[in-house]
Amino acid sequence: MTLIIIGPVTHDLVVIGDKRKYKVGGATYFQSFVFEKFYNDYLTIVNCSDESIIEEFPSKDKVKVILKDDTHFFINNYSNAYNMDCRDQLSNFAQIPILKSDLEEILPENIDGFVINPLNRYDFPTETIDYLKSFNVPIFLSVQGFLRIRDVEVNENYAIKLDTFDNLSTILEGVSSIFLDEYEASIIGIDFDVDEIIITDGSRGSRIISNNHETKINAVKCENITDATGCGDTYMAAYISRRLNDYSIKRSGEFASQIASEKLTRFGHY
Repeated sequence: MTLIIIGPVTHDLVVIGDKRKYKVGGATYFQSFVFEKFYNDYLTIVNCSDESIIEEFPSKDKVKVILKDDTHFFINNYSNAYNMDCRDQLSNFAQIPILKSDLEEILPENIDGFVINPLNRYDFPTETIDYLKSFNVPIFLSVQGFLRIRDVEVNENYAIKLDTFDNLSTILEGVSSIFLDEYEASIIGIDFDVDEIIITDGSRGSRIISNNHETKINAVKCENITDATGCGDTYMAAYISRRLNDYSIKRSGEFASQIASEKLTRFGHY
């Protein structure tokens, strides 16, 4: 049985104070390092135009590339190097959707679950989400990408703002777990037909809602904060790796908080 992690890989520019560095990014990229260590039976599926990018993954034999005519590009700007909770983000809004037909020939026969990581609203058409739901396995979904749209009032090409849309409830219906942060929760609410809602809040910790019960998870203190890009993705993968091994919500959240804190001390992946 295999866990399938699906979503774009990116070319990123990370700006921390006066330091700039280009690197590989995207939720699937950051998560692959966590699953490689804590849930080894996984397959990553990415969409991009640059097939050589898989050389950056921890195990290129566990990556399948859906070749498209563009690659996502993000700028992650932390203007205050001492406050990684605050980030300005820009994107090229690549329109390279992952289609049902892209997946039909490459998915393995036996699947444990899906981890879905959209980076913008184009990445996963409703038909693709419905196709993945038809496997009747757990689906863990990051909400943020579905909310990203161009902020044309700031910059019609690259600026990002977050907003909900009418079809979001249909997309999330029947998903096992959704992951979002407190700001995203303030935009879309938390009234969805899902088993677990995991809400992160940076240095203020996280909370997990299941069966009308809320479990609060403290952030693990980090003394040497280096790079926050991908921390939410790292938390998500760590949490999933424990839940799939029958750990409790609380223990899974505490483990995810610990791994995310360790990621904070490293530039790039976990």
